[in-house]
Amino acid sequence: MTLNVPGLVVMAAFYMLILGTGIWASMRSKREEKKCTGDGMEITLLAGRNINLLVGIFTLTATWVGGGFILGIAEATYNPTLGAVWALMPVPYVLTFFLGGFFFAKPMRENKYMTMMDPFQQKYGDVLSTALIFPALVADVLWVARTLVSLGGTMSVILDLSYFYSIIISAVVAIVYTLLGGLYSVAYTDVIQLILIFVSLWVCVPFMLTNPNTMDISLTAYNHTFQAPWVGTVKFDEAGKWFDDFMLLALGGLAYQAFYQRILSASSYTQAQVTCFASSGFCLVLGIPSILVGAVAASTDWNATAYGLPTPYERDQAGSILPIVLQYLTPPYISIIGIGAVAAAVMSSMDSALLSSASMFSSNIYKNIIRKQASDREMQWVIRISVVVVGLAGTSLTFLDNSVLVFWLVGVDMSYTIMFPQLVCVLFFKVSNAYGASVGYLMGIIMRILSGEPLIGLPPAIKFPGCRLDAEGNMTQFFPFRTTIMVISLVSILLFSWLASIIFNKGLLSDKWDVFKIRRKQKPKANPAMVGPLDDKGTNPESEECSAAKQLLNGATTSC
Repeated sequence: MTLNVPGLVVMAAFYMLILGTGIWASMRSKREEKKCTGDGMEITLLAGRNINLLVGIFTLTATWVGGGFILGIAEATYNPTLGAVWALMPVPYVLTFFLGGFFFAKPMRENKYMTMMDPFQQKYGDVLSTALIFPALVADVLWVARTLVSLGGTMSVILDLSYFYSIIISAVVAIVYTLLGGLYSVAYTDVIQLILIFVSLWVCVPFMLTNPNTMDISLTAYNHTFQAPWVGTVKFDEAGKWFDDFMLLALGGLAYQAFYQRILSASSYTQAQVTCFASSGFCLVLGIPSILVGAVAASTDWNATAYGLPTPYERDQAGSILPIVLQYLTPPYISIIGIGAVAAAVMSSMDSALLSSASMFSSNIYKNIIRKQASDREMQWVIRISVVVVGLAGTSLTFLDNSVLVFWLVGVDMSYTIMFPQLVCVLFFKVSNAYGASVGYLMGIIMRILSGEPLIGLPPAIKFPGCRLDAEGNMTQFFPFRTTIMVISLVSILLFSWLASIIFNKGLLSDKWDVFKIRRKQKPKANPAMVGPLDDKGTNPESEECSAAKQLLNGATTSC
């Protein structure tokens, strides 16, 4: 196979369009910064909290519809051991956006937070909030790596372009336009990218469905032909795992900074809600083409194609089924259009992850802890450097192959089992404090490690009901153990917060043991105008005289 020159030309034109849009958006960002009374960080990270409604819908949708979304749905649908019922992403994302719009957007916007970590920093202090930021930063770095891996694999199949060059070029373009204009550049390039994703995928669908080597997908949906039916099934003993995966995707997404960056950039709470609800519908529509790709692949006689036998699944290439289908079941010019969809999806997610991690580091660590007196100009450079560092870190991980999958899984698990219960408690439960948050944090990490992970060969020390060997001989938890860990973490936060509050407020332990100073935070401040001078013993003589007078007068009113 030789280098696909026409495809390279099309991809170059696509990258130039994206880069040009990013440059234009950066110029708009500078104009807005001159007109806006807010600081430069608010312009860069939140577009001055005045982003256009349509642009907000596009950027939120594009953030979730990434390379993993498109390729992952196609892979799950095609995989004979899974099927479309396990291609969960579109439906849980609807729940993510509705819960975010109804419940999480309001407290975040009312307090005018800059990032998702602001409530932790204000309530728990710098030390614990820094520990909580770490898993969020790791998840974003691995998000960058995962999206680039999907693009590199796709380009190498269709364009026969080196995996190395595919990743480097895409990373450089995304980093450059994110550097130039912050959220403005990211949002406006997302508009172009989402349009390209929608058009490109739907243009490819008719050519795949009408390929002479592909059977009618309605006939193979429930019948065993070339492989197991592509609809798939959820057996009774697998229902717990299916539910766990569903909740992981639905609630785990609520613990990502990229989501709140879009919510906080809206001009009003109503606009933020509309953005969430509209984006949920777009996610459903954009998931359909990937399901059809997987269905077509499962309905194809691969022996009759240039791909031949063994099948992609038997060659362990199910993860690349979308580019394989584009390459072997559509005309060359259509496959080039399809690669544009994947590239757009990858870059739309990558830039969001870059800005998300940069915003948390620059705002919550550098500005609030390291240099509180940092100027706007200094913070702009910190944000830019953070974007570059995160981009380089994520790009370097793409060459570790399997390790990327492992670290990404750890990042997603940490978002769900650790960050989500922490976020719920800090936003909606006043009783929560740093002691409970610390216990919940450790509880989530320890239980997740002890529950094992077959992808890294980590055997489970805690075997939940239904734990058994899977089809590949790995010990797997079929019980919804991640959801169980999340609930245990949440309960631990509330329980130990309540216990710590009682211990220190009742004086069961001296204040010198109150490391997080929760009693000082909960104690109401006295009004100096109502308190007289203290004597040498630290007591108020006037108060003592008033108390004695009250006793002598037996209930008479005394004024001091």
